[in-house]
Amino acid sequence: QVQLVESGGGLVQPGGSLRLSCAASGFIFSRNAMHWYRQVPGKQRELVATAFSGGNTVYTDSVKGRFTISRDNAKNTVYLQMNSLKPDDTAVYYCHTFINSKGEYWGQGTQVTVSS
Repeated sequence: QVQLVESGGGLVQPGGSLRLSCAASGFIFSRNAMHWYRQVPGKQRELVATAFSGGNTVYTDSVKGRFTISRDNAKNTVYLQMNSLKPDDTAVYYCHTFINSKGEYWGQGTQVTVSS
């Protein structure tokens, strides 16, 4: 059974930092690209960052230089380090992966609120 469990969200002041974690199970983690998405009410879910199985990473323009995605294949965990947070980063953040022959999977989401 595939599971993605996010943690690490919360309330932070502008300019602050948070680190999100996504613990994965039920599939061969090291072989899969892992993604972080975010969504605000009334808007489409947005792809924030991707960590490919080979180690490459990709970011949406609005978070480049502030967010870092990383993965620990020994722990089956993907992280999103978020620095210099802005109010516009407020959203529910989701972990996601696509598994060949099984389809796509989402975590339950973790709320990030950036406010003074």
